[in-house]
Amino acid sequence: MINWSTLIDYRDQIHKRYPTIWDLKLIKRASRLIKTQLRPGMRVLDVGASDRRMERRIREVYSDVMYKSMDIDRGFYHDYYSLDGIDEQFNLITLLEVIEHLELEDGVEMLGRLKGLLATGGKLIISTPNIFHPNRFWQNTDHKVAYSYEELGGILLSQGFEIRGIYRAFNASFPKYFLRLTLFYPLHRILNVDFAKSIVVLAQRKD
Repeated sequence: MINWSTLIDYRDQIHKRYPTIWDLKLIKRASRLIKTQLRPGMRVLDVGASDRRMERRIREVYSDVMYKSMDIDRGFYHDYYSLDGIDEQFNLITLLEVIEHLELEDGVEMLGRLKGLLATGGKLIISTPNIFHPNRFWQNTDHKVAYSYEELGGILLSQGFEIRGIYRAFNASFPKYFLRLTLFYPLHRILNVDFAKSIVVLAQRKD
Protein backbone atom coordinates (compact mmCIF):
# COMPACT_ATOMS: atom_id res chain seq x y z
CA MET A 1 0.00 0.00 0.00
CA ILE A 2 1.45 3.36 -1.03
CA ASN A 3 1.36 6.17 1.53
CA TRP A 4 1.00 9.13 -0.81
CA SER A 5 1.70 11.88 1.74
CA THR A 6 4.94 10.16 2.75
CA LEU A 7 5.87 9.59 -0.87
CA ILE A 8 5.38 13.28 -1.66
CA ASP A 9 7.78 14.17 1.17
CA TYR A 10 10.39 11.75 -0.17
CA ARG A 11 9.89 13.03 -3.71
CA ASP A 12 10.51 16.57 -2.45
CA GLN A 13 13.79 15.40 -0.90
CA ILE A 14 14.93 14.18 -4.30
CA HIS A 15 13.81 17.42 -5.94
CA LYS A 16 15.86 19.49 -3.48
CA ARG A 17 18.93 17.40 -4.29
CA TYR A 18 18.31 17.43 -8.05
CA PRO A 19 16.10 20.45 -8.90
CA THR A 20 15.95 19.71 -12.64
CA ILE A 21 16.65 16.87 -15.05
CA TRP A 22 19.76 18.76 -16.14
CA ASP A 23 21.25 18.40 -12.65
CA LEU A 24 21.67 14.66 -13.21
CA LYS A 25 25.12 13.53 -14.28
CA LEU A 26 25.25 12.10 -17.81
CA ILE A 27 26.63 8.59 -18.31
CA LYS A 28 26.79 6.45 -21.44
CA ARG A 29 25.34 3.17 -20.19
CA ALA A 30 23.94 1.65 -17.03
CA SER A 31 26.41 -1.22 -17.54
CA ARG A 32 29.31 1.17 -17.03
CA LEU A 33 27.88 2.25 -13.69
CA ILE A 34 27.42 -1.39 -12.75
CA LYS A 35 31.09 -2.10 -13.47
CA THR A 36 32.16 0.66 -11.06
CA GLN A 37 30.27 -1.07 -8.25
CA LEU A 38 31.73 -4.54 -8.75
CA ARG A 39 34.17 -6.07 -6.29
CA PRO A 40 36.00 -9.43 -6.39
CA GLY A 41 33.86 -12.34 -5.26
CA MET A 42 30.66 -10.36 -4.85
CA ARG A 43 27.22 -11.82 -5.44
CA VAL A 44 25.13 -10.23 -8.22
CA LEU A 45 21.47 -10.81 -9.10
CA ASP A 46 20.30 -9.60 -12.52
CA VAL A 47 16.49 -9.21 -12.46
CA GLY A 48 14.84 -9.08 -15.88
CA ALA A 49 18.02 -10.56 -17.30
CA SER A 50 16.67 -11.51 -20.75
CA ASP A 51 19.55 -13.31 -22.56
CA ARG A 52 21.99 -12.87 -19.62
CA ARG A 53 24.28 -10.60 -21.64
CA MET A 54 25.14 -8.73 -18.44
CA GLU A 55 27.01 -11.80 -17.21
CA ARG A 56 29.68 -11.41 -19.88
CA ARG A 57 30.13 -7.71 -19.13
CA ILE A 58 30.47 -8.41 -15.43
CA ARG A 59 33.01 -11.19 -15.89
CA GLU A 60 35.12 -8.88 -18.04
CA VAL A 61 35.78 -6.99 -14.81
CA TYR A 62 35.97 -9.81 -12.23
CA SER A 63 35.80 -13.44 -13.33
CA ASP A 64 35.03 -14.64 -9.79
CA VAL A 65 31.82 -12.66 -9.36
CA MET A 66 28.89 -14.98 -8.61
CA TYR A 67 26.28 -13.96 -11.20
CA LYS A 68 22.69 -15.18 -11.04
CA SER A 69 19.76 -14.21 -13.22
CA MET A 70 16.00 -13.98 -12.75
CA ASP A 71 13.42 -13.54 -15.52
CA ILE A 72 9.89 -14.78 -16.12
CA ASP A 73 10.82 -15.56 -19.74
CA ARG A 74 11.58 -19.28 -20.02
CA GLY A 75 12.95 -18.84 -23.52
CA PHE A 76 16.39 -18.45 -21.89
CA TYR A 77 18.02 -20.31 -19.02
CA HIS A 78 17.84 -18.47 -15.71
CA ASP A 79 18.70 -19.39 -12.15
CA TYR A 80 15.29 -18.16 -11.06
CA TYR A 81 12.00 -17.55 -12.84
CA SER A 82 10.30 -15.88 -9.87
CA LEU A 83 11.39 -13.81 -6.90
CA ASP A 84 9.52 -16.29 -4.70
CA GLY A 85 12.17 -18.96 -5.23
CA ILE A 86 15.15 -16.82 -4.20
CA ASP A 87 16.46 -17.71 -0.74
CA GLU A 88 19.89 -16.05 -0.77
CA GLN A 89 21.24 -12.53 -0.47
CA PHE A 90 23.29 -10.45 -2.86
CA ASN A 91 25.74 -7.55 -2.76
CA LEU A 92 24.37 -6.00 -5.95
CA ILE A 93 21.03 -6.31 -7.73
CA THR A 94 20.35 -4.87 -11.18
CA LEU A 95 16.86 -4.04 -12.47
CA LEU A 96 17.26 -2.50 -15.91
CA GLU A 97 14.26 -1.31 -17.94
CA VAL A 98 11.86 -3.56 -16.02
CA ILE A 99 9.83 -1.58 -13.48
CA GLU A 100 7.93 0.40 -16.14
CA HIS A 101 6.37 -2.88 -17.33
CA LEU A 102 4.62 -3.36 -13.97
CA GLU A 103 1.60 -1.70 -12.43
CA LEU A 104 2.58 0.93 -9.86
CA GLU A 105 1.67 -1.13 -6.77
CA ASP A 106 3.50 -4.17 -8.17
CA GLY A 107 6.60 -2.10 -8.94
CA VAL A 108 6.72 -0.67 -5.43
CA GLU A 109 6.24 -4.13 -3.94
CA MET A 110 9.08 -5.49 -6.08
CA LEU A 111 11.47 -2.82 -4.82
CA GLY A 112 10.62 -3.73 -1.24
CA ARG A 113 11.24 -7.40 -1.96
CA LEU A 114 14.55 -6.67 -3.68
CA LYS A 115 15.70 -4.73 -0.62
CA GLY A 116 15.12 -7.89 1.40
CA LEU A 117 17.40 -9.82 -0.98
CA LEU A 118 20.29 -7.41 -0.44
CA ALA A 119 23.01 -8.16 2.07
CA THR A 120 24.05 -5.47 4.54
CA GLY A 121 25.35 -2.51 2.54
CA GLY A 122 24.07 -4.04 -0.69
CA LYS A 123 23.22 -1.87 -3.67
CA LEU A 124 20.50 -1.73 -6.31
CA ILE A 125 20.98 -0.26 -9.79
CA ILE A 126 17.69 0.43 -11.54
CA SER A 127 16.94 2.07 -14.87
CA THR A 128 13.73 3.21 -16.55
CA PRO A 129 12.82 5.31 -19.61
CA ASN A 130 13.41 9.03 -19.20
CA ILE A 131 10.05 10.82 -19.37
CA PHE A 132 11.81 14.01 -20.48
CA HIS A 133 12.76 12.23 -23.70
CA PRO A 134 10.03 12.84 -26.32
CA ASN A 135 9.24 9.23 -27.23
CA ARG A 136 11.37 6.78 -25.23
CA PHE A 137 8.57 5.64 -22.91
CA TRP A 138 6.02 5.33 -25.71
CA GLN A 139 8.15 3.07 -27.91
CA ASN A 140 6.80 -0.02 -26.12
CA THR A 141 3.08 -0.65 -25.88
CA ASP A 142 3.53 -2.80 -22.77
CA HIS A 143 4.97 0.05 -20.71
CA LYS A 144 2.52 0.72 -17.88
CA VAL A 145 4.01 3.38 -15.58
CA ALA A 146 6.15 6.38 -16.51
CA TYR A 147 8.46 7.40 -13.65
CA SER A 148 10.04 10.79 -13.24
CA TYR A 149 13.46 10.67 -11.59
CA GLU A 150 11.94 12.37 -8.52
CA GLU A 151 9.14 9.83 -8.28
CA LEU A 152 11.43 6.83 -8.65
CA GLY A 153 13.90 8.25 -6.15
CA GLY A 154 11.09 8.98 -3.70
CA ILE A 155 9.70 5.46 -4.01
CA LEU A 156 13.14 4.00 -3.34
CA LEU A 157 13.47 6.15 -0.22
CA SER A 158 10.04 4.97 0.93
CA GLN A 159 11.17 1.35 0.58
CA GLY A 160 14.19 1.76 2.83
CA PHE A 161 16.92 2.69 0.35
CA GLU A 162 19.42 5.52 0.36
CA ILE A 163 20.04 7.28 -2.93
CA ARG A 164 23.73 7.24 -3.86
CA GLY A 165 23.23 8.88 -7.25
CA ILE A 166 20.76 9.50 -10.09
CA TYR A 167 21.99 9.66 -13.67
CA ARG A 168 20.86 10.24 -17.25
CA ALA A 169 22.03 7.60 -19.73
CA PHE A 170 22.77 8.42 -23.36
CA ASN A 171 24.88 6.35 -25.74
CA ALA A 172 25.50 7.32 -29.37
CA SER A 173 28.25 7.62 -31.95
CA PHE A 174 30.83 10.31 -31.20
CA PRO A 175 29.43 12.85 -33.73
CA LYS A 176 25.90 12.55 -32.34
CA TYR A 177 27.13 12.58 -28.76
CA PHE A 178 29.27 15.66 -29.39
CA LEU A 179 26.47 17.57 -31.13
CA ARG A 180 23.94 16.83 -28.40
CA LEU A 181 26.32 18.09 -25.73
CA THR A 182 27.43 21.20 -27.61
CA LEU A 183 25.48 22.65 -30.54
CA PHE A 184 22.02 21.29 -29.66
CA TYR A 185 22.35 21.43 -25.87
CA PRO A 186 20.99 24.98 -25.39
CA LEU A 187 17.91 24.11 -27.45
CA HIS A 188 17.28 21.00 -25.37
CA ARG A 189 17.49 23.13 -22.22
CA ILE A 190 15.14 25.81 -23.56
CA LEU A 191 12.54 23.24 -24.64
CA ASN A 192 13.15 21.09 -21.55
CA VAL A 193 13.32 18.05 -23.83
CA ASP A 194 16.10 15.61 -23.01
CA PHE A 195 18.14 13.50 -25.43
CA ALA A 196 19.11 10.97 -22.74
CA LYS A 197 16.93 7.89 -23.13
CA SER A 198 17.04 6.45 -19.61
CA ILE A 199 17.25 7.38 -15.97
CA VAL A 200 19.57 5.25 -13.82
CA VAL A 201 19.48 5.21 -10.02
CA LEU A 202 22.14 3.82 -7.71
CA ALA A 203 20.53 3.01 -4.36
CA GLN A 204 21.84 1.31 -1.25
CA ARG A 205 20.05 -0.71 1.38
CA LYS A 206 19.52 1.40 4.47
CA ASP A 207 20.45 -0.64 7.54
